[in-house]
Amino acid sequence: MPMLRSSLLRFAALAGASLMLSTALPAMAQEEATAAPPELTDESVVGVMTHAVDDVIRPGYRAFEASAGELAEATTAFCKAPSDDSRKAVDDAFRQAVADWGRIEMVRIGPVLDDNRFERILFYPDRKSTGLKQVQALLQKADEADTKAAAMGEKSVAIQGFGALEFALYGTGSEDLTKTPESFRCRYAAAVASHIETTAGQLTAAWDAPDGVQQHWKHPGPQNPVFRTGREAMTALLGILVHGTEAVRDQRIETFYRKGGTPRPKSAVFWRSGNTWTSIDANLEGLQTLFDRSGIAEFVDPGRTSLSGNVDFAMKALRGVAQTVDPDIEKAVSTPADEKKIGFLLTNTRDLILALNGDFGGAIGLGAGFSFADGD
Repeated sequence: MPMLRSSLLRFAALAGASLMLSTALPAMAQEEATAAPPELTDESVVGVMTHAVDDVIRPGYRAFEASAGELAEATTAFCKAPSDDSRKAVDDAFRQAVADWGRIEMVRIGPVLDDNRFERILFYPDRKSTGLKQVQALLQKADEADTKAAAMGEKSVAIQGFGALEFALYGTGSEDLTKTPESFRCRYAAAVASHIETTAGQLTAAWDAPDGVQQHWKHPGPQNPVFRTGREAMTALLGILVHGTEAVRDQRIETFYRKGGTPRPKSAVFWRSGNTWTSIDANLEGLQTLFDRSGIAEFVDPGRTSLSGNVDFAMKALRGVAQTVDPDIEKAVSTPADEKKIGFLLTNTRDLILALNGDFGGAIGLGAGFSFADGD
């Protein structure tokens, strides 16, 4: 993987991580194993799929449900008694919920697609500002029906997720939230937060049901309505990694910054609350956690084991840079040092996508030249 290896060298130069590089490269270049990798049979993938479900996906949704609940509670308390302390509690809870959602956001298949749950949690990118316009109109109309969390699910997805909540809490006019207890805008925000918690709870329940989606994921077979073979299951698992990395690059970074283009900082996810990089770092953390804890690397061909070390190291490198970019997106896209970091993230997410989508797919037994672009 020459492109990915050159990316790692660029990271060392950018982040001053010579010590990290010198300690990581020997591990990647270790003597190759001689045992053959497991074949992609229905039985052989059970362990990997079980780890993915029980060690990553289910705990991820539980963590998100818990932080969404804390956000709803903090927002309700702030509305009743606005103060600097209660406002800080909302800010902290919002950031935590954004991070917990970001860590599980890469799972874009399964129950999160039912009833448009993904969009109900985060309607983004919103290229035509549909959500913004709807929320602004809602706040201007001030209909009490829009402060009822129970009815939120019947309304447009654009007014019931993180985007709507962020504008209510951080957008134009939000400075008035601390002036009047139980304002309409604040109670609408509390209703949105409560509905996010409800949606998170639905996802937790769907994955925790012992005879539901977790059973289908853990045990592929001819009678399985989701994965009929172990190959299908592993393809889906690799797909989460590939498409999750694509989403970071295409739907998170390139929405506001393209090399050679005009920066659009106000198109960045969570720019109003300063949580753009909180979200992106959490996305990368979730991908790395899935890669590491699922054990998918156990299926790598013995002659290519360094590939797994390179992929894992690249994910760490991306996180290491993302965590250092200025949270003020307008400053980040106009500061040479931060622009260099963003450029690094764009280049190396692309290289990581190519590595996962090509080399890694073939190395774990999905076939030489495997690529999602080929329809596999």
